[in-house]
Formats: sequence, structure tokens, C-alpha cells
Amino acid sequence: MNRKNFRIYINAPITICFVLICLLALGLDYVTNGRSTVLVFSTYGSSFLDPLSYVRMIGHIFGHAGIDHLNSNMLYILLLGPILEEKYHDRLITVIIFTAVITGVIHNLVQPNVMLLGASGIVFAFILLASVTGKEQGIPITLILVAILWLGQEFYNGATAADNISQLTHIIGGFCGAGLGLFFKKK
Repeated sequence: MNRKNFRIYINAPITICFVLICLLALGLDYVTNGRSTVLVFSTYGSSFLDPLSYVRMIGHIFGHAGIDHLNSNMLYILLLGPILEEKYHDRLITVIIFTAVITGVIHNLVQPNVMLLGASGIVFAFILLASVTGKEQGIPITLILVAILWLGQEFYNGATAADNISQLTHIIGGFCGAGLGLFFKKK
């Protein structure tokens, strides 16, 4: 390749915007000493009379507990996002928002006293959405295998691990991605 043909281009604007918002949220977390994360970029049981409760139902996917947490999620988002964006175009925004709201609502119902933040629900939605992606109608074997391996590991971790990771969010995110992928296939 010669220099005249070399160029950098935006191949996945939704994915890139998602990553940039996550970086901005982490930057705000550092600048505000965590207050922005508690106020906007995490979700937890709060009054439905508080308008920020609704903002947090989506905002929690952008907040992260630190650079390591952000990096682990963004690597998957940057790996899978462009592939999915090429296939699903702006419907990927639907996957992101739907998964954010569903994981946020279920988390707040099941664990209202625990703060949820991070994009891991979106990561699992992307993983299972990618495994559904294909030309044939029906349920692909890759979806079944990924569901058994990834979700099986999350059920196991949820039952045995004592950590700060929300396996429930991973599982729900995976179901959101698989369900929306199968729904998009029917259309």
C-alpha cells in the first residue's frame, strides 16, 4: 500500500460513539470524585419520582468502576461492534438501549440496594447477537453452543463466586441479544 491510498476511516460510528461516551463517563467519574457515576452512570433502587432514575436505566451502561473494568468491556465492544453494525446498522442502537433498560429494571427489582454499572450486559448481548447472525432462518448451532458455554459459565459463577460481578446482568444481556437477533432474523 502506498501513502496516497492510506487513510483512516470510521467503520463503526455507533460502536465508536459508545466507547467515547464510556470514556467520557469515566473521565467525569475521576473529575467529580465518583459523584457523576452515582448520579447518572449507575443504577440502583431509587424513587420513580426521581427523573434521574429513568436516565440511570440507560446511563449505567456507560459507567465503569475504573480503567481495567472499562478496558475489559471495551475490547469486546470494539471487537464485536463493527461486525454487528455492518449487519444490523442502526438497529444496534435498539439492542443497546433495550438491553440497558431490561438489565437496569431487572437489577433494580432483584438487587435494589446494589449499584450496577458497566457495559457487560451489552457485551453479552453482542456475543449472543453475533452467534445468531447468519443468512439461514431458525436457530443456528453457534447460538446454542455459545449459550451453553458462556451462559453456563455465568450460571456457575453466579452460584459459586463471591465477587462484585453481576452474572444476572450478563445472563439477561445475553438473552436480550439472542432474542433481538432472532426477532431481526424473522423480519
